[in-house]
Amino acid sequence: MRLARLGPSGSERPVVVGDDGALFDLSGVTADIDGAFLGSGGVERVRAALGTLPRLDAPAGARFGPPITTPGKIVCIGLNYARHAAETGAAPPAEPVVFMKAPDTVVGPDDDVLIPRASTKTDYEAELAVVIGTTARYLDAPADAAAHIAGYAVSNDVSEREFQLERGGQWDKGKNCETFNPLGPYLVTPDAVDVPSLRLRTWVNGEPRQDELAGDMIFGVPHLIWYLSQFMVLYPGDVVNTGTPAGVAMGRPGQPYLRPGDVVELEIDGLGHQRQRLR
Repeated sequence: MRLARLGPSGSERPVVVGDDGALFDLSGVTADIDGAFLGSGGVERVRAALGTLPRLDAPAGARFGPPITTPGKIVCIGLNYARHAAETGAAPPAEPVVFMKAPDTVVGPDDDVLIPRASTKTDYEAELAVVIGTTARYLDAPADAAAHIAGYAVSNDVSEREFQLERGGQWDKGKNCETFNPLGPYLVTPDAVDVPSLRLRTWVNGEPRQDELAGDMIFGVPHLIWYLSQFMVLYPGDVVNTGTPAGVAMGRPGQPYLRPGDVVELEIDGLGHQRQRLR
């Protein structure tokens, strides 16, 4: 099942997207798709309503917003693909590398991405995002993680590498600029997702840059959710960005970073497609 939010920024309407692309209005089930909705059995209520939801006729080219409204927190994993670690000159980590992004970095999957003032090294990072559905704290084992996952989405962990790596050694400065986390278009429920077989791909101005399977992650999704729950409480609506494959601009000597007018496209099998223009 694919959940989404359709409409102008700040006025999105919750919908279910059918296999044929048809849209069904969720306004009678919930006012929005957020942590409260997920944590109160919202996905199950939607599933029970399938077949009775009114069809929504949206204009062609209608905007998709992020599939959940502002999350409580965004927890990110660094260096979670061996080839990406190698291209940055880092050894594969013994434990997950964890950093945070602010919820206000989240924009829709096709919204513009803003290059920060004085930036010379704005970069793209296609990632599989995990959306938390029920509170997870001190999980006993990775096998317990599945019960706490509401679904999956495409995420672009946009990064400014100079801010991240050359301005005091603090990653958050390069990760939290405005518009630096396009998310969506869909929140896809776990029953429709086989995580290891998901293929993550990125193009810049039509040129292929990233292409790798989620199954190549050093730390898989169950391990990450279990691991994070030992250090913080994960609440419904929180997002976990699980790391990016090889092929980012930072790992390609001589490859220019993103510039105004560039177009970045990202895709994960079954989870949807994103397209952002840099400005």
